[in-house]
Amino acid sequence: MQSSDLQTDPEFCAAERDAVYKCIFNRRDVRGQFLPDPIPDAVLARILKAAHHAPSVGFMQPWDFIVVRSPAVRQKVRDAFAAANEEAAAMFEDERQQTYRRLKLEGIVEAPIGICITCDRSRTGSVVLGRTHQADMDLYSAVCAVQNLWLAARVENIGVGWVSIIRPDDLRAALGIPSSIQPIAYLCVGYVTHFFQKPELEIKGWLPRTPLADAVWIDRWHERDMSDPLLRKL
Repeated sequence: MQSSDLQTDPEFCAAERDAVYKCIFNRRDVRGQFLPDPIPDAVLARILKAAHHAPSVGFMQPWDFIVVRSPAVRQKVRDAFAAANEEAAAMFEDERQQTYRRLKLEGIVEAPIGICITCDRSRTGSVVLGRTHQADMDLYSAVCAVQNLWLAARVENIGVGWVSIIRPDDLRAALGIPSSIQPIAYLCVGYVTHFFQKPELEIKGWLPRTPLADAVWIDRWHERDMSDPLLRKL
């Protein structure tokens, strides 16, 4: 199905609505369940097209997508992660550090491909509609592309893992990214043996999920009336 076919009817039926929520609630950060099976180019193209249709400030579309197929290049990224991960582990203490070291936090060489999403902050000039008073809106736009890609991949039953434990300059060196371009996300992408029912860090006791009711306020920061009907729905 072409993207144009999906745009003919702007309304969503109940089944389509439920499918969107199902995708959101079943998205997972995948680290250790990747299969070596290749992703068909047609599927990968659909995923990238979804990412390219993310919202962006001033419609500047600041992103680029580097599809990393080479095992040698992925190993360079893996080496950069290993160095940063050792530094990160040392930042935690005692039992927290031991727990951290037991966690598998990437699948860089196991996943058949990586996708690096970048942000060109000068793409449409120095003055961008909508970025005049919030300078980081272009970065946030690129993160929206990450989320679009992640959800599209999940619908295709493809796992995605975001590798954030890596120095941006090391990622630039591994992928030949110019210094003027900001790496946003390195994503491990591939089919998986299974998806966890809950986020892996929640399952392994790193942190619990925060109740939504603890994060919603009405009108002003940290103000709410618990009789508000919205709060009773959370």
